[in-house]
Amino acid sequence: MATRRKFIIETIAATTAAAASIHPSGRKLSKGLMSFEKTFNDSKTVNKPVVISTWDFGIKANVKAWEVLSSNGRALDAVEKGVSVIEADPSITTVGYGGFPDRDGFVTLDASIMDEYGNAGAVAFLQHIMHPASVARMVMEKTPHVMIVGDGALQFALANGFKKMNLLTKTAKDAWKKWLKENHYEPVIDRNNHDTIGMLALDNNGNLSGTCTTSGLAFKYHGRVADSAIIGAGLFVDNEVGAATSTGLGESVIKISGSHLVVEKMREGKSPKEACEIAIKRIAEKQKDYRTFQVAFIAINKQGEVGAYAIQKGFQYALYQNGENKLFDSDYLVKT
Repeated sequence: MATRRKFIIETIAATTAAAASIHPSGRKLSKGLMSFEKTFNDSKTVNKPVVISTWDFGIKANVKAWEVLSSNGRALDAVEKGVSVIEADPSITTVGYGGFPDRDGFVTLDASIMDEYGNAGAVAFLQHIMHPASVARMVMEKTPHVMIVGDGALQFALANGFKKMNLLTKTAKDAWKKWLKENHYEPVIDRNNHDTIGMLALDNNGNLSGTCTTSGLAFKYHGRVADSAIIGAGLFVDNEVGAATSTGLGESVIKISGSHLVVEKMREGKSPKEACEIAIKRIAEKQKDYRTFQVAFIAINKQGEVGAYAIQKGFQYALYQNGENKLFDSDYLVKT
């Protein structure tokens, strides 16, 4: 539908420009054409509310988010509450409490959040706080900044009522000790070692928000921060267009400003899936070792259409829409 819409609008623009002896690539849409585009968009049925999140643990995160959305709550509240379920689950070793530590044995967390107004907040290299996405929201709402990191982020969280705790579970500690013996203090980069949760929502008011939260690459260098905390890389929301978030090897996503790229391609008329696929193919074009790791994007547009695309087979996303919460297998690039 997005491709058809773009074709219709560009055809009318080209015809009008030709009549005026103006090349369409060198002019902006006239007020009449802009009015036509708005009318065309407004005539489409918007499927809302919607919440989409990464990986199979997104199913239970979606349940909590849907409680907010189905009560006419705000998308921002939905995504924050949704991912908090995963942040607090000690059985999940890639997010929050229970996350595997860095190579020095410290659990460090990254998160970002964006609302429908374009406001953004983030924390990085945060220790001892279970819910970094909520701290990121507080950075967004209570400070003039976008990102606070390290000890500063911890002090900010404690000053605002968050409780300090030990995030290193016995399972995570045992896995770290085993890794130390087998890998000689060197992080392992492979397609299985980075299952971030990102969540995007469209509420009944037609507003978009998103968040992304992670404990990062297991046994990473102490102080390493990747895409989840970086606006435009691991997360981007433009309430006029759509939203996107990522999971996988964060360094790879940062190098292409991945989530921003996805949203900009939706702005150009691409469907959410097409936009995600373009971002993945950009990684493949620019990063020759792309077959050795996993990256995936999910996206949603203002009409409630969703999409996903990954480098490797195996990425799944959870979608709660029309009262049904389902897990889907994403399409992917590497087929052989």
